[in-house]
Amino acid sequence: MTLKIRLVIATRESEDNFFKKTATGRSFSIYNFPFLEFRLFPNNTKGLSSQYNIAISESISDPAILIFIHDDVHMLDYYWVDQILSSLKKFDVVGLAGNKRRVSKQPAWAFVDDKLTWDKSENLSGIVGHGNGFPPNNLSVFGPPCQEVKLLDGLMIIADSKTLNQHNIKFDERFDFHFYDLDFCRQIEAKGLKMGTWSLPVIHESGGNFGSEGWRRGYQKYIEKWKD
Repeated sequence: MTLKIRLVIATRESEDNFFKKTATGRSFSIYNFPFLEFRLFPNNTKGLSSQYNIAISESISDPAILIFIHDDVHMLDYYWVDQILSSLKKFDVVGLAGNKRRVSKQPAWAFVDDKLTWDKSENLSGIVGHGNGFPPNNLSVFGPPCQEVKLLDGLMIIADSKTLNQHNIKFDERFDFHFYDLDFCRQIEAKGLKMGTWSLPVIHESGGNFGSEGWRRGYQKYIEKWKD
């Protein structure tokens, strides 16, 4: 397994402000591991998919474990590297929260219809903290972690670049800030690879922008692509 770990982050902040102000920049910069790298896209106004794809393409000649992560995530575990290495021994692609099933026209990993109806708890997996620092203001306990799933939340997606490049998997750039994660999971499933959640304690500072006009446009593109 690749020993280099590369965090891939697109942020609206400048590079300097990313490490000073954002949760992810401040949280991960304390780890001076020689194998840890940042592939940062500062001052970003482009879609996540296009930026993430640049990192995947670059990894063809410079392989690494890629962690696609938002810029507002606090990592609370000093041993997160060990957890990631363990997770990739069991799954090809790993996230923090997900759904063990997928239903027709599903608009997000946790919802079963475009009215944002939550799926039953027995189908969900993972735990995510919320708030602006430690301790978290609350915990979303979706279900037991370390479960095989069909869909993952795009908050954090982990995969060995060799796996992605071997199977010719990239993010679909028609999905910029919405549905890039859902579509990515569909590609993983279509290739016969395994996805799962893992027990990585984090705090996420923001929630998803579900139901917005941009989100609904993305949903229409997603349905048109997959013909659900």
